[in-house]
Amino acid sequence: MSYDLVIKNAVVHTAADTFASDIAIKGEKIAALGTDLKTEGAKVLDAKGLEVVPGGIDVHTHLDMPFGGTTTADDFVSGTTAAACGGTTSIIDFAIQKKGEELRTGLETWHKKAQSKSAVDYGFHMIITDLPENKVKEMDKVVDEGVASFKLFMAYPGVFMSDDATIFRALLRTKENGGMVCMHAENGGVIDVLIQKALAEGKTEPKYHALTRPMTAEAEATHRALALAEMAGVPIYIVHLSAGDAMEEVRRARERGLPAFAETCPQYLFLSYEDYEKPNFEGAKYVMSPPLRPKGNEDRLWKGLNNDWLQVVSTDHCSFCFHTKGEKPGKEMGRKDFSKIPNGAPGIETRLLLLWKAVQEGRLSVNRFVEITSTTPAKLFGLYPRKGTIAPGADADLVIWDPKKKHTISVKTHHMNVDYNPYEGVTVPGSIREVLVRGKRVVENGKFAGTTTHGTFLKRGPRSTKMLDSAAASARRPQLEEVIK
Repeated sequence: MSYDLVIKNAVVHTAADTFASDIAIKGEKIAALGTDLKTEGAKVLDAKGLEVVPGGIDVHTHLDMPFGGTTTADDFVSGTTAAACGGTTSIIDFAIQKKGEELRTGLETWHKKAQSKSAVDYGFHMIITDLPENKVKEMDKVVDEGVASFKLFMAYPGVFMSDDATIFRALLRTKENGGMVCMHAENGGVIDVLIQKALAEGKTEPKYHALTRPMTAEAEATHRALALAEMAGVPIYIVHLSAGDAMEEVRRARERGLPAFAETCPQYLFLSYEDYEKPNFEGAKYVMSPPLRPKGNEDRLWKGLNNDWLQVVSTDHCSFCFHTKGEKPGKEMGRKDFSKIPNGAPGIETRLLLLWKAVQEGRLSVNRFVEITSTTPAKLFGLYPRKGTIAPGADADLVIWDPKKKHTISVKTHHMNVDYNPYEGVTVPGSIREVLVRGKRVVENGKFAGTTTHGTFLKRGPRSTKMLDSAAASARRPQLEEVIK
C-alpha cells in the first residue's frame, strides 16, 4: 500500500503505552504503525526528537452562545481555530433549547452556527431547559440524530435551572434511549439567596461571585445528582467540578460501583480565589461558575486526577471580553453588580499546553495526560476508537510536540477572540509544532495552516456499556487502593 503521509521517527504516547514508531496516513485515517515504513510516493514528516499524542478532545465548550445580556466572544470560526492551534482536534459544544421550543429546534440552531465554520470536528450536547412529561420522548429523536448527551442545570434559577423532577425524568429517559446526562451541579436556590443578601449589603465586587457560591453548594448538588442517577439506574457525568468536597462525592459513588464520571477544568487546577482580589476590577476576568476556589483545593483535584476520581479535563471555554467589543458587552457590564458579570473564561487554546506543563513538572504521567484529554472523553461520548487513540483505522488526529521549544501563553499571540488571557505569561516547557485533523495538517511549524471549513459534524451513537466500563477501569487501581489504605 502507498501512503499519503508518513511521520518518521516518532515517539508515540497513548493512554496505555509509549513507543517508537513511524505513523502512516492514508486519506483521513491512520493506515499503519511500525518501524521503517515505506515512504515511496508519500510526503514525509521527520519527527525525530519530537513527541506525538492523539488529538485533544474538548467535550465542554460554548461557542457563539448568548448569555447574560451578551454573546460569547468566540464563534465557531475563531473558537475552533484556537482549538486547533492548542492541539484540540475535536470539540463537543452545547446546543440550547429555549423554553417552550422543541429540542430539535435548538439543535438545528446550533447546526447552523457551526456548519462550514469549524476548523476541527465537532459534536453537540443538548441543553434541556423545558421537559414536561409529554415532551420527554423528544430526547429520543435527538439521540437518533447523533446527539447522545444532554445537559441539565441545578443552577441559574429562571434561566437554565431544572427542578429534581425534571432532572429525574431526563435521567429515566436515558435508560431507554442510551443517552447520558451531563450535570451542572450547584444549589442554585441557595446561591440566589446568598447573591441577593450580598447585594443588599452593598457587596458588589467580583470576589462576591465566589463568596456567594460556596463549595458546600456544589458538594450538596453533586451528591443529589448522583443520588438521582442511582435511583434512575443510569450513568451520570458531572461537568466542570471545581471543589474537592464535590469530588469526594464522586469518589464515594464510584467506590460503591456506580457509573459516575466527572470532569474538572484547567482553571481549577492553575488558578485560585486570590485572582478575584486583583485591583481595578481585574477580578472580573475570573468570574465563572463554579468559581475559583481557595488555594489548596487544587491539590485535592490533582490527587483526584491521578487516582481516577476525576476522569476528564475539559475547558468550559466560555469567552467574554473584559471590555465591550463591538456589539458585545464585556465583563465590565458588572462593575457595579457582580451578578451581572458574564460568567465564563477562555481556555480552548491553552488546555493541552497547561497540562503538558504539568507533565513536565511531574504532576501527571504523559499517558495519563492522553487519557484525560483524549481517550476517556472519546470513550464516554461515543467517539472511541475513531477518536482518542493512535492506532490503524483511527482518524489521523495527531499533535506533534517539540519538547525543546518553550511556549509563553499571551493575549498577544493567542487565537481566541478575547482581550485577555487568564494564564498571561505562563511559560510551557514545550510547544505544539504540528496538528493534524483527519490527516490534514491544520498547524504547521506552530502556525495555523488549516481552513475553517474542514471540520465535520460528529454523529455519536447511544452510550456503549463496554466503553463506559473501559472508561471506568483505572490503570491506577493499585495506587488508589494504596491511598485508601
